[in-house]
Amino acid sequence: MQLFDVYPLMDITPVSAKGCYVTDDKGDEYLDLYGGHAVISIGHAHPHYNQRIKSQLDRIGFYSNSVINPLQTELAMKLGQLSGMEDYNLFLCNSGAEANENALKLASFSTGKGRVLAFSKAFHGRTSAAVGATDNENIRADINKTHNVAFLPLNDIDAVEKELKQGDVCAVIIEGIQGIGGVRVPDVSFLQNLEKLCHQYQSKLILDEIQSGYGRSGQFFAFQQAKIKPDIITVAKGMANGFPIGGVLISPDIKARHGMLGATFGGNYLACAAALAVLEVMESESLIENASQIGAFMLSELKKMEGIREVRGRGLMIGLEFDSKVDMLRKKLLKDEHIFTGVSSTNIIRLLPPLSLRKEQAIHFIQALGRLLAS
Repeated sequence: MQLFDVYPLMDITPVSAKGCYVTDDKGDEYLDLYGGHAVISIGHAHPHYNQRIKSQLDRIGFYSNSVINPLQTELAMKLGQLSGMEDYNLFLCNSGAEANENALKLASFSTGKGRVLAFSKAFHGRTSAAVGATDNENIRADINKTHNVAFLPLNDIDAVEKELKQGDVCAVIIEGIQGIGGVRVPDVSFLQNLEKLCHQYQSKLILDEIQSGYGRSGQFFAFQQAKIKPDIITVAKGMANGFPIGGVLISPDIKARHGMLGATFGGNYLACAAALAVLEVMESESLIENASQIGAFMLSELKKMEGIREVRGRGLMIGLEFDSKVDMLRKKLLKDEHIFTGVSSTNIIRLLPPLSLRKEQAIHFIQALGRLLAS
C-alpha cells in the first residue's frame, strides 16, 4: 500500500527535536519558526511534558467518556484560570476542525437557525461544516457546498448587519487572527461591534482561536485585546504541543443536554495529561509574556527591513508579505540557513515558532533573512 499523495513534502526527514530546534536524519539542526502549523507551543520534547505523558501512560491511557475522568475537570479548571474564562464550560474533542464542527452545531441548536456568516480568506478546517465556512473553493467538494454560508469582507460591519437583519443566521464565525488568510488581524472595533450585533439579532459569535489562541498573540486569546466575550471559543493547535486534542469553550448561556455532543477519543487520559502539561509550562515559564515581548521585538525589527511589502501580526504570529512569490526565499531559508518557516498563499511567509523562542534565536532569523534579501 502507498500513501495517498495529498501533501507537498519538503526533502527533510526529522528524527529528533528539542526546544526550538529540529534535527534530521543527516544530523543537521534547524531552527523551527513554524512549530508544525503553530502546534508546538512550549517547545519540542519539553521534559515536564514528556514526563506527564509517560507517567499517565503507566497508569491508564484510555477509556471512553462513559466514566468519570478527573483529568478532564482538572484541565477545564486550569484552562479557565489561565485564560480568564472561568465561567465558560469545556467540551473536549480531537482537532480544530472537530471543534469548529461542534461550535457551529451548538450555535444552530441554541438559536434554531441554520445560516452562517464567515469572512473572506477564512480557514476553519477541512471537515463538513468547517470547510463549508472556509473561503477556499479548491478544498470544498460539492457535498460541502450544501451548507448555507455567506462570506463577507473582513472588518465590514455594515455588510454583517445587512445579513444579520434577515433573521436566519445562527452564527458568525471569525478567527482571532487569520492564519491561512495571511496573518490578518481583525480591527478591535469590528470585533466589539460583532459582539453587539450578534446579541441584538440573536446569533452566536464564534471565535476560532485554533491558531491564534493559547498565548500565541501575547494574550491567552487574540480576541481579548477587544475585551469581548464570545458565545463560543474553539481551540486546538497549541493546546497539547502535538498530542491530538481540541476544545470548545461554551458560554454559560448555552445549556447542555445529554447526547447533544460526543467524541470517542475526546478528552482521553493521555490528551488531558498533555494539555495540562502545556498549561503548567506556560504558567511556570511565563510563555505568554515571552511571546508578547519577543514578538514585539521581531515585529519592530522586521518592519525596518527593506524588501518586505508589509509586516503583520501580534506576538509570535507574524506574516511577511512580499511583492513576489516566496517559494525560493523559503527554500533558501531552509537549505542555506537551516530555518523552518511557513507560508500563506504564494507571497506571504508565516512565522509560528514555539512560545519559548529566545531573543538570540529571533535575531538569528532576522539576520539570516536580511542576508538573503540583500543578495
